[in-house]
Amino acid sequence: MMKKLQKLGKALMLPVAALPICGILMGLGYAIAPGVMGVPGAATSGALYNIGFLLVKAGGALIDNMAWLFVIGVAVGLSDDRDGTSALAGLVSWLMMTNLLSTGVVTTLMPAIADDPVKTLAFDKIQNVFIAIIAGIIGSACYNRFKSAKLPDWLAFFSGKRCVAIVTGLVSIVVSVVLLFVWPIIFGALVSVGEAIIGMDGIGAGIYAFLNRLLIPTGLHHALNNVFWFDTIGLGDLSHYWAGDVSGQNGVTWSLGMYMSGFFPCMMFGVFGAALAMIKTAKNKKAAIGLVLSAAICAFICGVTEPFEFGFMFLCFPLYIVYAALYGIFTVITYYVGFRAGFCFSAGATDLVFSSFLPAANNTLMIIPLGIAAFVVFYLVFYFAITKFNLKTPGREDEEADFAEADKNATLANNDFTAIAAAVLEGLGGKENVESLDNCITRLRIEVKDGTQVNEKKIKAAGVAGVMRPSQTAIQVIIGTKVQFVADEMAKML
Repeated sequence: MMKKLQKLGKALMLPVAALPICGILMGLGYAIAPGVMGVPGAATSGALYNIGFLLVKAGGALIDNMAWLFVIGVAVGLSDDRDGTSALAGLVSWLMMTNLLSTGVVTTLMPAIADDPVKTLAFDKIQNVFIAIIAGIIGSACYNRFKSAKLPDWLAFFSGKRCVAIVTGLVSIVVSVVLLFVWPIIFGALVSVGEAIIGMDGIGAGIYAFLNRLLIPTGLHHALNNVFWFDTIGLGDLSHYWAGDVSGQNGVTWSLGMYMSGFFPCMMFGVFGAALAMIKTAKNKKAAIGLVLSAAICAFICGVTEPFEFGFMFLCFPLYIVYAALYGIFTVITYYVGFRAGFCFSAGATDLVFSSFLPAANNTLMIIPLGIAAFVVFYLVFYFAITKFNLKTPGREDEEADFAEADKNATLANNDFTAIAAAVLEGLGGKENVESLDNCITRLRIEVKDGTQVNEKKIKAAGVAGVMRPSQTAIQVIIGTKVQFVADEMAKML
């Protein structure tokens, strides 16, 4: 199970890498033109507004359509040979499920749902990352299973890859029917949880923040957000805050901002501390810096944390649970020290600055000691957990950096990559014995069906630098830095 989650995490790296710059663009855009986010009294016209508006829309092109990126990234990343057909299949699944589960379709099929605001809200939020990941998994699974399917002669045109999208559509209909009944039940249960913790003051706010982060991978955090931030049940922490209200007025019976304030020290400073711990413990520091540092900058400026979170949540989910718990702890702390801030977009520096001028803002400068504490705590907790339990955070997964160092002097006997690939494939017992093919920086990674058919002497005779067998069915062939060329040739043969 953990191996499959890590493979999913690796598949998400490609779409995640595209997000930090977009988040930074949006943060800068909001800073230049706060009127875009609806800050009271901010200009809504002029040159600066237009520049900011342009930056927000440019960044939002990907941030707002993150689910589409995840569909394609997961579908391609989990397919056996990274073929574009798998991306098409994933997209077919996404379009099918989000359309079948849209509020308009669901209320037509089941009119009673239209009278239930919670169930209606559940399907209003169906276009989320969780559904995107499911669609990507369905697309890749159907591709891997049916890419070589042979149909009767009268259906021969639809054989092989052409039938993948058709099968994907049929599977997506079945999954949609299941979600039609399951999704609103889970969503409604979370709304009930939210209602139950409202009267628990700071502890309740901490539980909410913990669950908010914990549910990010599933998309179900929207259930709780609508309870606490908007007027689903008459609360509306976010909507009242930006309307200029204060506690004790206009129905505000709680400490206004308490369900948003705790996110600021975590997103602005805590993510930076966690990112530094990942970089310090990484074996491939360049890879870690490239992903997590840019993601931390994105989180600080505008509070977009998904590039950071999806970069490690599936690689080591236990650490993600700890990460979510830290949000809960700091939310409790911010409640009792009286720090109050709000966000319109997310808990980044841009929203902090503009929310500080609103009536409900309080002890804004407390962000400095709270931020320093969050940075230190997140750093120490992440560093300890990663080193103590050897967690596979970015730059540590599959020990690729170790392989690159150990194999840096590995060379092939010649540059006839086709001949080498053919000889290695023969030593593996032929293409019928190969379950999957992948490669890291210097090695081919092969899963075989029957380990007894593998002939290491034949593989070494192909001119490779070495062979390793981590398990009976897992084979690693040491190629060196030209591994991609051999992998591409072998993929063609498979």
